[in-house]
Amino acid sequence: MKQIKKAIKSYYQRKLGTEKIIPGQDMIPASGKVFDEQELTCGVEAVLDGWWTEGRFSRRFEKRLCQLLKVKNCILVNSGSSANLLAVSALKSLRLGKRRLVNADEVITTAVNFPTTVNPLIINNLVPVFVDVNLGDYNADIGQIKKAVSKKTKAIILAHTLGNPFNIDKVIKICKKYNLWLIEDNCDGLGSSYKNKLTGSFGHLSTLSFYPAHQITTGEGGAVLTNNSCLDKVVRSLRDWGRDCWCKTGQNNACKKRFSWKLGDLPYGFDHKYIYSELGFNLKITDMQAAIGLAQLEKVKNFIKKRQENFSYLYGKLRDLEKYFILPKWDKNSQPAWFGFPLTIRKESKIKRRRLLGFLYDKKIDSRMLFGGNLLKQPYFKNGQFKYKKIDNLKNSDLVMKNSFWLGVYSGLEEKHFDYMVKTIKQFLALRNEEKGF
Repeated sequence: MKQIKKAIKSYYQRKLGTEKIIPGQDMIPASGKVFDEQELTCGVEAVLDGWWTEGRFSRRFEKRLCQLLKVKNCILVNSGSSANLLAVSALKSLRLGKRRLVNADEVITTAVNFPTTVNPLIINNLVPVFVDVNLGDYNADIGQIKKAVSKKTKAIILAHTLGNPFNIDKVIKICKKYNLWLIEDNCDGLGSSYKNKLTGSFGHLSTLSFYPAHQITTGEGGAVLTNNSCLDKVVRSLRDWGRDCWCKTGQNNACKKRFSWKLGDLPYGFDHKYIYSELGFNLKITDMQAAIGLAQLEKVKNFIKKRQENFSYLYGKLRDLEKYFILPKWDKNSQPAWFGFPLTIRKESKIKRRRLLGFLYDKKIDSRMLFGGNLLKQPYFKNGQFKYKKIDNLKNSDLVMKNSFWLGVYSGLEEKHFDYMVKTIKQFLALRNEEKGF
């Protein structure tokens, strides 16, 4: 293995370690992964184990995530979208008794969202109730959440938008008052904190994504976290085909009565490994991905610090453009591990977003929309195939859809990249003000 590690290090240094992003010459991406030979070595080690499915690296990764977030249970999955699907599906389990969600129950969320935060509600025959967002922080309007609660409301699912924590105190207060479940979509927010406690540790269930755009990556991957032992068991079952058995991958007879169960209408003694108590899937991560994740976790504090430094630097450089843009806002109790730098073009500036972003792209600066904008305006919402509700006119969500975007602040970028971004934005504004075709 020593020779293999040496060869991997040499390969990384020759092929991957010299890559640099030169402003004006190379595309400055909105997001990206940062890694070195450590991730390659861990991935290769997992391959050489010959196990490949969930194994020793997965167990270590789950344990490390629990330690980081100070949460009791972590279930690794193949994506953040799968994590959200499992979290919502778990709340319909018969194991939850009277607190389980049933068809047509309502779940409050925001209109400005990533589709796979909302789609699990639709898939599970629940009714999404959409509230508007605040401009600047792009999190749920608390007043509208209160207005959205009805006798049919059973849960709230909210994301920490771009890693910016929503007002957790106020949301939890609403959940306690009405006995609602809280799913905390922390896919963009690993490392963000609220009152010095990491996001992802507040909800009954929380989710993470390890897609390359996020704070750490396993390529594809995600996780569900919970302090509730019953929900932990349900999520694991749902992830593992819905089976009743709780043996770890490769393990047999952990219950000591593998051929002594009588469940459902199956005959006594039916193999417990093939008894299914939930309507499940197979959404497991591989051990190679988990191994890469372990290497990434060694760097996560530096990644978070760098994102925060990058955000602060860009914020300082853009402050003199506030007459054109709404700059990001965040709660005084929060410390975001920023996923991106959001900007909303002020209506009175009359800047056309498509022209600005096209200009930036031509100058090799990439950008992103604020996810799906107002999801209710997306094509798949227009055919009337499922039910939903909305509160008021969602005017801020519409403005986000028309005028918002975000720029990268990930840990692979440096001050020179942000200097170039700001210079280019100012160049666009100068050309526009001179009325040269803008």
